[in-house]
Amino acid sequence: MAEVVWSTDTGEAVYRSRDPVRNLRIRVHLQRITSSNFLHYQPVAQPGKDLIDLATFRPHPTASGHRPEEEEEEEVVIGWQEKLFSQFEVDLYQNEGACQSPLDYQYHQEILKLERSGGRKNQRIFTYTDSDRYTDVEEYCQKITTAASEVPSFLVERMANVRRRRQDRRGMEGSKLKSRIITWEPSEDFIRNNHAINTPLQTMYIMADLGPCGELGYKMYEHVLCTLKVDSNGVITVKPDFTGLKGPYRIETEGEKQELWKYTIDNVSSLAQPEEEERERRVFKDLYGRHKEYLSSLVGTDFEMTAPGALRLFVNGEVVSAQGYEYDNLYIHFFVELPANWTSPAFPQLSGVTQTCATKSLGRDKVAYFSYPFTFEAFFLHEDESSGPLLEWPVLYCQVLSLDFWQRYRVEGYGAVVLPATPGSHTLTVSTWRPVELGLVAELRRFFIGGALELEDLSYVRIPGTFKGERLSRFGFRTETTGTVTFRLYCLQQSRAFMESNSLRRRMRSVLDRLEGFSQQSSTHNVLEAFRRARRRMQEARESLPQDLVSPSGTLA
Repeated sequence: MAEVVWSTDTGEAVYRSRDPVRNLRIRVHLQRITSSNFLHYQPVAQPGKDLIDLATFRPHPTASGHRPEEEEEEEVVIGWQEKLFSQFEVDLYQNEGACQSPLDYQYHQEILKLERSGGRKNQRIFTYTDSDRYTDVEEYCQKITTAASEVPSFLVERMANVRRRRQDRRGMEGSKLKSRIITWEPSEDFIRNNHAINTPLQTMYIMADLGPCGELGYKMYEHVLCTLKVDSNGVITVKPDFTGLKGPYRIETEGEKQELWKYTIDNVSSLAQPEEEERERRVFKDLYGRHKEYLSSLVGTDFEMTAPGALRLFVNGEVVSAQGYEYDNLYIHFFVELPANWTSPAFPQLSGVTQTCATKSLGRDKVAYFSYPFTFEAFFLHEDESSGPLLEWPVLYCQVLSLDFWQRYRVEGYGAVVLPATPGSHTLTVSTWRPVELGLVAELRRFFIGGALELEDLSYVRIPGTFKGERLSRFGFRTETTGTVTFRLYCLQQSRAFMESNSLRRRMRSVLDRLEGFSQQSSTHNVLEAFRRARRRMQEARESLPQDLVSPSGTLA
């Protein structure tokens, strides 16, 4: 006999299919390669020697009429959720008294029908469908890797108690608006039902009864050949994977008489005909076309453009984290200051306050992760060219505060940063400081009462907008360096200046330089708009006059 190359990779494989799963067909071939297979070889007896013929050891037919050779090799083609009864189920459901559920009575009728038609065609290979009361022990296995020394983690132990099959959908409960967004003391059932991402699955097991000849129908001899799982997204999980070009899988039975079996699993689903593929392609093309038209109708055909000489700034930001502060339970108050010639629509919020976040130790620092998103929009229009170029950009101010058990707040730091002048993704780290008083009494007051010095105007962090002098002196103002705040900004810029040719764009040093050359075009645009408004008013006044005054005068007598 040639040496058999076994396939040792028994891990699961994941496939995705758009076709209905009912078209799935799997061929399973099972064969015993020990015991009686080796006794089939009959050497020629040499004359003059008293040898026992090996044919003496050939097994004889059993009382049921099946020869053992027929039970040593079997091949079955199985469809999705196709029920093949085992000898144990046949013996069990033949008796109507053993039936308890409607499914049991259904199996009783099907088995009686099989007996009238000549009995079941399968011998050792059978299936458990999603409706059967069967769960593989491997589903509760707490090991994630193949390492023998693996210690299950807390998450693995908790997830081992979550059964993913046949989940009950609670649509009515999920559609109601719950008054409590956060459950501070969840129960075990609440965690199992709500805190686990659980996709409903349909499961099917392809089994084999590897009992000795004439002793089929015992639970102890049942072995799982293949596990199939399909979810609602068309994801098919096969464990172990289809054999393909690999070698067969092996099963070695336990007990006094150890036997070795091999089996292969192949996907024999019929391929779609060219006419069906073409029809399916046309259906999907029509579906995607309709969906594209629907999206286009939502967006519209007119692209919103800015006025000549104007710049539109759109920022999607996030308050990422804060670290290096003295106290716990931090929250951040931030706002955006717009310089001259900058405007903002009424609906966006230029300020915000994060949630209160407890810190965690990261090395020597305590870090509070906020992940607080914010969005704002601003417009810049440089109308008066005689006033000189404007080089100011919006500024983001932040104030870090802490909250104690008695709901008293302390100022932990102030900071400011100029928004990036280039579009794209930016991560900014803002260093903060806080004003301090000299002496121990101020620190004791801050610790016990929570009071501390605060800035009346937060723009004092940089140059206040109300300052009109030439020099800003802060002599005598005492501060202390505290921590840092991290912002992540995604900036988008829109302007007609970006539509110029590359040669002109190379001569422009920045976005503001690009906009200065369009001030004259903006003035022309304003003149044309004023002319259109005046013409519209003249037409309205003309329509309101009496008709005899508007019509040409008659001939003189």
